[in-house]
Amino acid sequence: MREGSLDAPTRHPIKWRDADFYDEAKLDAELRRVFDICHGCRRCFNLCDSFPRLFDLIDESASGELDSVASADFKPVVDACTLCDMCFMTKCPYVPPHEFDLDFPHLMLRYRAVERKRSKIPFAARQLTETDRNGRLASHVPGLANWASRRGNTLTRPVIERVAGVHRDAHLPPFHGKTFVARAKGAAAPTVNVKAPAFGRKAALYATCFVNYNNPDVGTAFRNVLAHNGVDTEVVYPGCCGMPQLEHGDLDRVAANARRIAADLRPWVDKGFDIVSLVPSCSLMMKFEWPLIEPDDDNVKALGQATFDAAEYVVDIARKEGLADGLQRLPGGVTVHIACHSRAQNMGQKATELLKLLPETDVKVVERCSGHGGSWGIMKDNFEVALKVGRPAARQAKENETAFVVSECPLARDHIVQGMERLDGREWDRVEPVQHPVQLIARAYGL
Repeated sequence: MREGSLDAPTRHPIKWRDADFYDEAKLDAELRRVFDICHGCRRCFNLCDSFPRLFDLIDESASGELDSVASADFKPVVDACTLCDMCFMTKCPYVPPHEFDLDFPHLMLRYRAVERKRSKIPFAARQLTETDRNGRLASHVPGLANWASRRGNTLTRPVIERVAGVHRDAHLPPFHGKTFVARAKGAAAPTVNVKAPAFGRKAALYATCFVNYNNPDVGTAFRNVLAHNGVDTEVVYPGCCGMPQLEHGDLDRVAANARRIAADLRPWVDKGFDIVSLVPSCSLMMKFEWPLIEPDDDNVKALGQATFDAAEYVVDIARKEGLADGLQRLPGGVTVHIACHSRAQNMGQKATELLKLLPETDVKVVERCSGHGGSWGIMKDNFEVALKVGRPAARQAKENETAFVVSECPLARDHIVQGMERLDGREWDRVEPVQHPVQLIARAYGL
């Protein structure tokens, strides 16, 4: 048997349709097998809060071993997992093809799927995952929605905390009255630069729920950058990728979304369009999670092979055809955070590569967990832990003293800035209000 991590990690399809997947006795046996291996290794102790919780459980037990830990005590370990995949992708020496066959994130996913079958997911938590419904409703009354969710609103945030479990101090993204899809329908597409080296490329931009409802400026900036580089674009959004439901183990719902969206996007693939997702969590779902959940769906396979992350796509243009002229330096420098769901795509630091294309611009890289973890970090039970996990990233970003702090995951970026505020004891107003690296490319082009 070869030592672990000497071969590329492989992942098995998720057998979520098998009865054994939901068998609680078999789940407990697998949890104990994996947790005992983790206990003997402890290489992941500093990744997230799941592993310290697990090791404390074992160390404080009667025997100091897993045999004296009650199965009921495993839940806090599972609850602390954000499904970031960093243990699987970067740390664990026992992932397949090693014979120990350890996949910690997907085991946590299985636990949550069993919980959901037992109706253990709270009603309010389930409602928070309805991003399309919530976004549509908020887009009709953005002023009211943003007033109610604003940090410091002593009238509404305590109520939201009590009813929905969202910490009153957690930053929540604002909503826009005109979504990215509505913008694309209501205005002419940007003029394609026929003299650009990449002229002839075609891309369908998967809007994502965040860009569509919360920050359409990211989508507009990206579309302008691609047009300037000769790429003809269309904006598509059949619906949410299902990452919020994945976090709660709702695999039926994720699979249904995967089948429907892949079928809707397949014609674009067949017409020669690249599919470009604007947020890495969605790219990860389409490239890697969907094919493991629906391994026999031809549309899902085709979509996964045609999908790019946003920064990955611009870097691909730069490498293969070259970018259009006109990029200018950005004074003040940039701190770029490499999001976990970007790293989990195993494509390298595409955001770093992208920003290093800017002439005479100082680019500093933060490759530490932000601590946000999707909806996990905003919850009352997790918010302070999320800030603690993200403190090294926030400290590094603060010490860089750059004009911009960006991340391919806009929520991670905002969480880091909030962590910077905690370190300073005041609101952080020294960084520009720009979230995504592609917005900086648009600014450098003067678009």
